[in-house]
Amino acid sequence: MGKRILDASAMLNPVPVVMVSCGDMNDSNIITVAWTGVLCSEPPMVSISLRKERLSHEIIKRTGEFVINLVNEELVKSCDYCGVKSGRDINKFDYLKLTRLKSETVSAPGIEQSPVRLECKVKNIMEPGSHDIFIAHITAVTVDDTYFDKNDKFDLSKAELVCYSHGEYFSLGKKLGFFGYSVASEDVLKRRMQKE
Repeated sequence: MGKRILDASAMLNPVPVVMVSCGDMNDSNIITVAWTGVLCSEPPMVSISLRKERLSHEIIKRTGEFVINLVNEELVKSCDYCGVKSGRDINKFDYLKLTRLKSETVSAPGIEQSPVRLECKVKNIMEPGSHDIFIAHITAVTVDDTYFDKNDKFDLSKAELVCYSHGEYFSLGKKLGFFGYSVASEDVLKRRMQKE
């Protein structure tokens, strides 16, 4: 089988797809972002990349805050809509019948229908090219109670999260392993499989 060389491009796929809400409880917007990621765990920091001409770029630059809302299968159509429609033309919260959820540490509302919401405060903005990178501290995380099991253990696998790959949305597939399974003993593997 042969190989082809393509022009250099942002071909890192798949990536998480999230809905980023910004503004405040009275005047808010939502933008779909596929270029987001964890920067470090101590302190917990993330980044999102936005084009300068986007309304959300303007809002986040002014307020220094936003909320990353994880997207599940129930939200994927709304997520897509928020990526193709501008908040300059339509109020996305109202049109999509999404509920603004008051945040704990920032003025920007979360999306109540999202299974997990990460409240973020901007610490730095980098301007490398077509997109500006907003580097932010995660100041709070809210999670729906339904994702905790009877032992009060958080189980994100129940959330039916989606990812984005080369212009298409996908539900996350079957679990193939867990962190450290390649070096785990047979006993650990058996116990882990029995729990699941």
